[in-house]
Amino acid sequence: MEKTRCAWCGTDPLYIAYHDTEWGVPVKDDKLLFEFLILETFQAGLSWITILRKRENFRKAFDNFDYKKIALYNEEKTLELLSDAGIIRNKLKIKAAITNAVAFQQIQKEFGSFSNYIWSFVNNNPIKNSWNTLNELPAKTDLSDKISKDLKKRGFKFVGSTVIYAHMQATGMINDHIIDCFRYNEV
Repeated sequence: MEKTRCAWCGTDPLYIAYHDTEWGVPVKDDKLLFEFLILETFQAGLSWITILRKRENFRKAFDNFDYKKIALYNEEKTLELLSDAGIIRNKLKIKAAITNAVAFQQIQKEFGSFSNYIWSFVNNNPIKNSWNTLNELPAKTDLSDKISKDLKKRGFKFVGSTVIYAHMQATGMINDHIIDCFRYNEV
């Protein structure tokens, strides 16, 4: 019998694998939280499948999302990234990745980890929504507005409320699987 999934993943095997194994699973590891944050910022204005298809290229280009290395990227590295056809070659987003790596480490110093910081917004427990259809899912919420505003205050770039809400969904801070989806009760 075919499993019922959130309709957004369609029939693309890459999308289905992402939906079935990653999306909505609580992430507490700082390195993986940073990876998702960077990928979400590059996704702004694009489809998520575009980013998923380039994910391995991003990992290679951005030193496996090592935020300590990324924070030290210089103009030469920025130009190298801008010439890499395997990633999204947007100068503002590349610069934002560097800026965000620096700000990410500042949060780690202040809170002990980025995970401690970001998960404090949901009292360390995922919010489990009860959506019947994809049409019910919001693009942003008051909570994503609050987190976005706080991150911007701390120097982050390309972290608007919609980007943050997508980040919260991806990293399991919010369970937005529809209630008929087989993953709804699994994550």
